[in-house]
Amino acid sequence: MRQIDLHKVADEAPFTRYHGLVLFWCALIIIFDGYDLAVAGIALPSIMKQMGVDPTQAGFMVSSALFGMMFGAIFLGTIADRIGRRWAIAICIALFSIFTAAAGLTNDPVWFSVTRFLAGLGIGGVMPNVVAQMTEYSPRRLRATLVTLMFSGYAVGGMLAAVLGKGLIESHGWQSVFLAAALPVLLIPFILKSLPESMPFLLKRGRHDELKAILGKLDPRLQPTAADRFVLPPVEQAASAPVRHLFQDGRGFSTVMFWVAFFMCLFMVYALSSWLTKLMAGAGYTLGSALTFVLTLNFGGMLGAIGGGWLADRFNIKWVLFSMYLLAAVSITLLGVPMPTDALFVVVGLAGASTIGTQIVTYAYAGQFYPMAIRSTGIGFASGVGRSGAILAPIVIGMLVAMALPLQLNFVAIAIPAALAALAVAMIQHDRSATVQATAVRNADAAGVAPLAAAGGGAD
Repeated sequence: MRQIDLHKVADEAPFTRYHGLVLFWCALIIIFDGYDLAVAGIALPSIMKQMGVDPTQAGFMVSSALFGMMFGAIFLGTIADRIGRRWAIAICIALFSIFTAAAGLTNDPVWFSVTRFLAGLGIGGVMPNVVAQMTEYSPRRLRATLVTLMFSGYAVGGMLAAVLGKGLIESHGWQSVFLAAALPVLLIPFILKSLPESMPFLLKRGRHDELKAILGKLDPRLQPTAADRFVLPPVEQAASAPVRHLFQDGRGFSTVMFWVAFFMCLFMVYALSSWLTKLMAGAGYTLGSALTFVLTLNFGGMLGAIGGGWLADRFNIKWVLFSMYLLAAVSITLLGVPMPTDALFVVVGLAGASTIGTQIVTYAYAGQFYPMAIRSTGIGFASGVGRSGAILAPIVIGMLVAMALPLQLNFVAIAIPAALAALAVAMIQHDRSATVQATAVRNADAAGVAPLAAAGGGAD
């Protein structure tokens, strides 16, 4: 009888078509998610004009979705560890698709805010689940690359919203880009059929036949038999009350630092996503040109995510992330400095790479930090706490816009959180991450030494 370590199989598997299938579906889901989130910022000038709202009111309208995202990330991220990740993802897709489309049928600021809140539940809930899914099914040597490549779909969704916005809003009204968001509902049956379930969930429920089938696809060299026994290493196991485990085994301080980093990062991302179009239009650019800046921001975000993931797989992910936050502080500050248009596009791209891209690498780091059994919960709570930063951003920047302050001060206000996020990342105790600890335990077992002695060293 063999004892098969699920985490080790996933870590050491060669990249196969099965990994590519998981990557495809997770990336596609994130593209839909990114579109649904970006569409409000794209249409904001038109919505403000038609509904007759001022910048402060508009900030609250945009934040309604972000408020929903906070609850969605916490509750729908946590519930996946109980009902299974596939069904949690399906519920999230239904929520953000149906209610984003419903927002396009409203003409009242209050009803618009209500539908966006409900859509936000799904937008926020799907992120921790797909990050946990891609992290779990990625080979260790490619993990950060695959997670950030998958999450670059978020920027693709934002670019898709900008492209459709330029073509549809002027000819068919702002409602058209919201109604288009209903299409992903049609893919839910295919996602439920094609996307694998979380392996710890299957193990916990005793669904060993499904687990054997997944392992055979994950690593074709491994063909499980009826006599095999499946296990998780001690560092990957969690009993009841998984939220409590976020603060155990030396993870408490780092959990709080992740929350600070998520808060600051999401503040920057949603401040730019919500107000860049309006700020650039106020600086004298046409609506078409302002939307091109949004397109550039998201394109930079995609490159930053892929590049950051590539660097994170080759260097220490913690310090790669720290450097990206410092780049964000510099590039966002420069957005308010007068410069030639071509140079401004470059700076906007760098800002996208170091905000949207950095957000994605932050998710990847959180996915590697927490053990598999509480990964969705850990990412969900970090994302949920971070949503409070996302909620505040449109409101705070909306108030600054209403005060008619110099353009540069608006961007300085967005840049300050980048420096605070860099400080928080620097204080994360990297040696307590599940990836480092699981590797240390295996090395200790192989060397015949005590696991705690092997795991005690820092990895910063």
